[in-house]
Amino acid sequence: MDAVSPCAIVQTPPRHIAIIMDGNGRWAKARGLPRTAGHRRGVEAVRRTVKAAIADGIRYLTLYGFSSENWNRPASEVRELMELLRYYLHSEIAELHEQGVRLRFIGDRPRLPADIIAQIDHAERRTAGNTVFTLVIALSYGGRDEILAAARRMAARAAQGDLDPDAIGQEEFSRHLLTGDIPDPDLVIRTSGEQRLSNFLLWQSAYAELVFTKCLWPDFDAETLRAAVSEYCQRERRFGAVG
Repeated sequence: MDAVSPCAIVQTPPRHIAIIMDGNGRWAKARGLPRTAGHRRGVEAVRRTVKAAIADGIRYLTLYGFSSENWNRPASEVRELMELLRYYLHSEIAELHEQGVRLRFIGDRPRLPADIIAQIDHAERRTAGNTVFTLVIALSYGGRDEILAAARRMAARAAQGDLDPDAIGQEEFSRHLLTGDIPDPDLVIRTSGEQRLSNFLLWQSAYAELVFTKCLWPDFDAETLRAAVSEYCQRERRFGAVG
C-alpha cells in the first residue's frame, strides 16, 4: 500500500524540508562507542530520510551536513567526517541520479579538500537535469557568512553601477544567496532535543515552521519524518497576517 501523506486532510504538505542533523556523538556515547560510529550511522539515516521524503512527495530536502563552526572540532573527527563524505559521494551518486535526484551543495566550498570539491562539482554536473527531487547538502556552511557574502556581492555590483541600491528588495537579496534558485524551507527540523538554528539558513527560515524532536539523528527514519510533517500540518501559517 502506498504511503499516505500526513497532510492529506489538513493542508498541503511542505514543499521544502530542512533538517539540522544533530546527536551523532550522543548516540555513540550512549552505546559506549566512539563518536565516529555515530557519524557512520548518521549516513544510514540520510539514506532513509531521502527515500522517505521522495516517497511522501517532498520536492526539496536540505541537510546540514557540516557547519563552518565544525572545523573547530578535533582534527581526527574532522578527518573522519571528510572520509564519510567521500564514501557517500562515491557510493550514492549513481543511485540518486537514477532516482531523478538533483544534488546541490552550499557552503564555503574552497575550504573543503580538493578531491571532495572535485567530487561535488561532478555530482552537481551529473545530476543538474534531474527534476524529481532536489537534495541540498550544506557543507562548511554558516548562515551569517552566507548573508555577508551576498551583501558583498551586491555592494560590488552597486559600486560597478550594475545595481541600484534603492531598488534592492527582499527578492533581489534572496537571489544573491547560495539558495537563490531554491524555495525557502517550509519546515525546519532539528533532532536530539536542542532548540536552536545554529547558524542554519537564517534568512531563508524567517517564516519556516520549526519542529524539535528528541530523536537522535542516527535513529531518524520515515516515521520520525512523518511525525514532524504531521505536526507541521496542524499549524496555521499566517506570515504575519490574521488567520
